[in-house]
Formats: sequence, C-alpha cells, structure tokens
Amino acid sequence: MKQVVQNYKSGELALLDVPVPGCKPGGVLVRTAYSLISTGTELMKVSEAGMSMLGKARSRPDQVAKVVQSVATNGVPATYRKVMGKLDSYTPLGYSLCGVVEQVGDGIDDVKAGDLVACAGNEHALHAELNWVPKNLYTPVPDSLAPRHAAFGTVGSIALQGVRQGESRLGEVALVVGLGLIGQLVAQLLTASGVRVVGADPDPARCELAERLGAAACGDPASPAVESAVAELTDGHGVDQVYLAAGGGSNQPVELAARLCRDRGRVVDIGKCRLDLPWNAYYEKELDVRFSRSYGPGRYDPEYEIEGRDYPIGYVRWTERRNLACFLDLVARGRVDVEPLITRTADFDDAVETYQRLKDGELKAVAVLFRYPEQVAEDGPSADAPVVSVPVVPGGARSSAPVRAAKTPVRLAFVGAGNYATSMLLPHLARRDGVELSTVVTTTALSAANAQRKFGFREATTDLDAVLGDASVDAVFVVTRHSSHAELTRKALLAGKAVFVEKPLALTSQELTGVLDAVEESGNDRLQVGFNRRFAPLLQEAGKRFGARTGPASLRYLVNAGRLDHGSWYLQQGTEGSRFAGEGGHFVDTASWLLGADPVSVYALAPSGNEDLQVVLGYPDGSTATISYVTTGAAGFPKETLDLVADGKVLQLDDFVRSSVYDGRKRWVSSRLPKARDKGQAAELAAFVRAVRSGAPMPVPLRSLVATTAATLAVRAALAGGAPVTLAEAR
Repeated sequence: MKQVVQNYKSGELALLDVPVPGCKPGGVLVRTAYSLISTGTELMKVSEAGMSMLGKARSRPDQVAKVVQSVATNGVPATYRKVMGKLDSYTPLGYSLCGVVEQVGDGIDDVKAGDLVACAGNEHALHAELNWVPKNLYTPVPDSLAPRHAAFGTVGSIALQGVRQGESRLGEVALVVGLGLIGQLVAQLLTASGVRVVGADPDPARCELAERLGAAACGDPASPAVESAVAELTDGHGVDQVYLAAGGGSNQPVELAARLCRDRGRVVDIGKCRLDLPWNAYYEKELDVRFSRSYGPGRYDPEYEIEGRDYPIGYVRWTERRNLACFLDLVARGRVDVEPLITRTADFDDAVETYQRLKDGELKAVAVLFRYPEQVAEDGPSADAPVVSVPVVPGGARSSAPVRAAKTPVRLAFVGAGNYATSMLLPHLARRDGVELSTVVTTTALSAANAQRKFGFREATTDLDAVLGDASVDAVFVVTRHSSHAELTRKALLAGKAVFVEKPLALTSQELTGVLDAVEESGNDRLQVGFNRRFAPLLQEAGKRFGARTGPASLRYLVNAGRLDHGSWYLQQGTEGSRFAGEGGHFVDTASWLLGADPVSVYALAPSGNEDLQVVLGYPDGSTATISYVTTGAAGFPKETLDLVADGKVLQLDDFVRSSVYDGRKRWVSSRLPKARDKGQAAELAAFVRAVRSGAPMPVPLRSLVATTAATLAVRAALAGGAPVTLAEAR
C-alpha cells in the first residue's frame, strides 16, 4: 500500500510503498476514503523539516533540552548517533480520516466489515491507504453524512474540545483569533451554541468565509474593526472568552486577548502561538488562561488510546471518542457546515505535489482533502480536471442473437430473490406465456427455496457457476445488492448470456469499464439495465402527444424519495454507494429519453446534513434537466413529479397516476387509479423477453445505458469539485 512520509532530516516528502498493517486485537483495519490535511499542524511540521539543523533546533527548544540531557547521560557520540538516526528516518503525516472497515480485530463488536468510520490519531489515522485504528480512536459515521465531510472528525474534535474548555454560555460573546481550519470550526461551534462570534484574521477571504458561516463580524486584528465590533456587541465590557487558534511567532494574539477580554474572562489556547503573557494586563483583569489538549480527555493516555480502556461517562462526560461522535452528529444535522471549508480535493497519488504547493504558498487553502483510489473511481476527477470520461462502447459486439423457434420457451435464471425481484419482476414473468423460470440463485438456501415454491422455478441453488455454465439458460437477471451488480453482469456476459441487471449497472467508473471490457472480450452486448420508467404507459402516451421538439427544452424532475428505515442496506454507503448512485439512474434515463439525447455535462449541489441533491444535466442542443432528489419532504406528497417545457408546450407527469400535455388551447389528460400505478416494469420485461426470443437489439442501446451510468456517477465528481463536469467519451 502507499503512505505519505517525510524525512525530517532532509525535508524530503514521498509517497512510499509500505507493508499493509496487521489487524490486531482491539481495533479495526480501515481502508481510507478521504483524509484531511491539517493546514496548520502538518504544514508547520513540513516547514520545519526544510529548515537547517540550527533552524530545527530554534523551532523545537524542548527537543534541544532532551538532547542536552542525553549528552550528559550517554555522552556525545551515542547521543549524536541516536539523534541522527531519528532525524534520518521516514515519519508519517496525517491524523484525520474517514474510511471503510476492511477487517475487525478480536474484541471489537460495535462495527463490522463494510461500515464507514471516522478515525483519529497521528499514529493511526495517517495519510495511508490502510490504517489499523484502536477502538477509542474511531467512531461510526452517521448514515446521512458524506465520507468527505466525516474526514473532518478529528480537527472538529480539536475545535470542540477548545469550545468545551471555554465553558461558553448562551448569549455570550467570544473572540476567535485565527480563522484557519480550527478557527473556522470553533466559530461555527460557538455560533451553533448561541454565542455571538467576532473573528480576527489578517486574511480578508477567511474573514468573509467566517461571516458567511455565521460569525457576527470579522476583521484584521491590526485594524480598529475588531475592537469596534467587540465594543458594540458587549456594550464596551469585552468578550467573555477568547479562543487562540492562531500559529506563528507573533505575540499579538495574547496581547489582543488581554485588550478585548472582559474582567475575569477566559482565554483558551487551542493553536500553537507565542504565549508571552503581558503580566499586568492578565493580572489586572484576573484572566483565566486555559489550554485545550487536542481531541479531549484520553489524549496521550496509552491505556485509553491503545488498550481501549474507556473513562466512565459519569466522571468524564466528553472523551476523545465521544467528542469525535458528537462533532460528526453536529455536521450530519447541519449545525456545522464543513463543505465551504474545502479548498481542494486532491487525488492521493498527487499528495507530494499538493504538500509542496501548500508549503510554497502556491495553494492557499483552509482545508485540503486527499481522495483515495477507490473513491477517485466513484467521484471522478478532482476539481482541477472537471472532465469525466464516458467509457467507449466496444465496436464489433453483436447486436443480435440467434432467433429462437416459435414454441421454444425463453429460459430465465434469477440471481437474487429479494423484495424487488419478488414484488416487481417475477409476478410479471411467472404468468407470461413463452417464459420458463429455469433457476433461482441466492446466497441462502431458504430464500431460493421460497422463490422456487412461490414462482415455479424449475431449480433452486446457491451455485452461480452452475447456472452460468448451463447452456439451456438464455438470460440471467441480476437482482442483488448494488455492490455486486457489475461483477455479476460481467460474469454473465462472459458466459454468453443475455443480461437484465437492476439499476445501478455500476457504482464506480472502474466497475463500468469492467463491464464494457467483458462486452469487448466476449462480443456479447446483450444487456439491459432496469431503467423502467421510459416504458411506463402514461409517460409513453404523453411523449407521443407532446411530439417532436424544434427548440431546447427545460425539464424538472422532483423525486420525493423520503427517509429510509433505520438499518436499511441502502444506507451502507461504504459498500453499496450513495442513495443517488443506487437509484439516480432511473431519473437520468427518463430525462434523457424524453429529451432524445445523452447528457454532456453534470452539475450538483447538496445542502449539508442530509442526502438531498440538486442535479443539473446539460444536453447537446442546449436543453437542461434539473433533478431534485430530496429525502426531507412530506411523506404524503407524491414521490415523482415531472414537467417538460418546450416549443410552447408543457408535459406533466404526476407520480405515474396522471399525465397531461398542454398545447396552446388544447389539453390532453390521461389518468389511472392510484393503486394501478404503472412505472413500466411489465412493458420493459416484455420488451426484453421479445429481444431475447427474436434476436433483435436490446430495448435500450448499450451506449445509452453507459451514458446514463456515467452521468449518475459524475454527480459525486461534481459535488467533490464544486463545479460542473463535462462528460466526454474516452479516447
């Protein structure tokens, strides 16, 4: 695996190949999805490494004192060898990440493989593809929280512990000195707790950002603006607390704190700044100076951090781990917004270059995330490269198959027999003439037996290979969990079967490419994805009534998805992808079918704290489709409503119960009973069976299936980069 390391003697940064850590008892092995660069602490370490030996000594007088003591005890030669050996070694970087549990060690029962966790610790949450993390330094990520936001957990805990040390109360006023990453989070946490915040930072952009995120006023500490704001908000008494979140060698922060703090106020040191306290000023106001030790109680205690011995909550309410969980909860509920703090998301392979750009000042940043290889495949390219490649559909694949004899049944095998298969697909197929349900394959014998009994499958098995090797099976239905779709589809195509796979076809661009590689290798393009809405009778009829377009169209699609029940496997984003990755293809496909083209651009926005999305698709003729995918709407409101506007006409679809077309003075309406809502599954299955029987092309061209899947995956890239991405066919 790869890990970011630094040689403290030479200053060299490297992305080094190192062995995978073992999964020891009392912890978990975590595959990193995102890790966060601490633009304060880490850059200070990186800068120190580039200094001369004298510069290093001046910056770390505590270490010089240890060297002097070692000389007195062990002599100069031994001490020199010890110091040089330590300096001339690779040391790790990083301490805040989010990832997926890959393996669980003995004694761990609160998470399992596949769970998403946030991790802390400068020895355990490193910029590395895999990390072993002890129990008290990780916590599960709330279901609604994006992995890139959960990667802020450790720095958020540092900020939270600082706020706890300040003992702020509702209605008070606080001054935050230094509006870097920690300062921005401190300001938001204070605002969320009902404290009015004044910020001080020489960078106008950081001041503007803090005000946008809730601070009452911000300004340069050297200007009168900060002092004026404090006087106005406190009636001249001074702030209740000052939080020092600045670094560097200036003594200005502590002097500013003394000047603007009220009598008997509190000064909390969170960062690492110079602390030459002006005695008279601090004595006369009897200021309470406090230090905030990193993430909270438990920090630097090996019995807590390594051995996993928790502190009783009755004695220590907020430990490291409880702070970590609390901060993630605040972000998940929208009380803290970390998305605006992300200056750049860089691919992990570019780690050394990113550090160098930060060190040289070329990249001005509040927060920078590393995105790891598997996440890169899901998200698409970084913000510096807003183009997502759409895999090329292989040429030379066959678009037809041998025609079957008229009286020969089409033999179908099902891989998976869950709720969707048994309620929406199999009832239509079981009663269809000319179809034989040959074999059902499930991972558990009982579910296969139940499906066989209910729908009349000839055989039930748990052996997938036996089905793929059965020459009598014409087509395979893949109706399993999302994470297995691409691989099962690939295997079935290579076995020469026609394939019907429920959406999504793939959860990553890498998986999508793997499917197309199988098409090219086998020459078999007999593939249909379960994008059924384009087959819905009401929508089909409305489309015909609407007719051809001459100008660009505007389409709005509101999907009132609602909240999922706790424990639903759809919420396992670490393994099954986001909800939109799982079902968003339905809506992209419907829009593209109505507009008669594949999208060429994708833009997406997401409010913090929930899974709501606004996705804007651009099309070659200038048409646009806006998909509002929301989970926070009223349960009684229709799930899907759609409007298409072009050429003086409007098409409306009301949750597959009613469709209308307005054309000048004319209005056409078609409706059906709500219980008879038809989203097109029956028509889609009929079209697929006909294609298998006759050897005709599949109901939806493979190029369209690939374009829809690529556009759905590109939503994450657009969110990560904060800008539209262009969909371009790979060359």
